[in-house]
Amino acid sequence: MTTITLEVPDELAARLDAVRAQLPDLLSQVLEQSSPTTPSLALQLAATHPAYRQMMDFLATSPTREQLINFQISATAQERLAELLDKNRGEGLTEAESAELDVYELVHHSVIRLKAHGLSAYNTMWSVSRDTDE
Repeated sequence: MTTITLEVPDELAARLDAVRAQLPDLLSQVLEQSSPTTPSLALQLAATHPAYRQMMDFLATSPTREQLINFQISATAQERLAELLDKNRGEGLTEAESAELDVYELVHHSVIRLKAHGLSAYNTMWSVSRDTDE
């Protein structure tokens, strides 16, 4: 077995001393959870999730800026998102439901960034065309 010496703040040292016997197991668990080779449940789910597939299928069509700005996930996906949000506010979500909600968040943030980029490019193009019209 290898010995590792760490310098930590005094308050952390006191907390670690209380779990000294479990430290190897705790460190192992943390490393397994943060391992880049093990994607999170949400990332595993994303590739097959309907909202993510809708976004990717839409992007594969090379949409115009206007289409990009107007993109929304399907009504069915929006209803499922509303169900998850309601359940999250009430009784709470299972691990799988929480991962599903994370996928919706991933899609939401991705679409917002794409729309912002599309809108910015659209405004720049409109500004340039206006300037040349004057």
